[in-house]
Amino acid sequence: MAHYSSFENLEVYKQAVVFCDEVWHIIINTSLNKDFKLKEQLNGSSGSIMDNIAEGFGRGGNKEFIMFLSYSRGSCSESKAQLLRCYRRKHIDKDVYEKLGARADEYISQLSKFINYLKSSNRKGSKFD
Repeated sequence: MAHYSSFENLEVYKQAVVFCDEVWHIIINTSLNKDFKLKEQLNGSSGSIMDNIAEGFGRGGNKEFIMFLSYSRGSCSESKAQLLRCYRRKHIDKDVYEKLGARADEYISQLSKFINYLKSSNRKGSKFD
């Protein structure tokens, strides 16, 4: 893997931003905008996916990055669970739920693969260079 100088260049980060934007779109364009607690939880967890990637990258060490990527993966799972609640409360239809749920599963898989790559890497991180 190439050495990245910015988290914004990581594909997994770019995809997390798109997911967060898609979630925001359903928040502002559905009845979810009136379900205040769920809206805030879903907005927070979807944003946490990208935020944890950025924070972990910024720490400069693989061990810390791995820890924050695992937080990101957890936030992705949390978002998926909240999407189920959105569907069950009829804020979103089945197609939207399945599409975003499948995307969340894809990101969880990508984050897991990235974590495994970093665990097997001999490079300790930029702060050790």
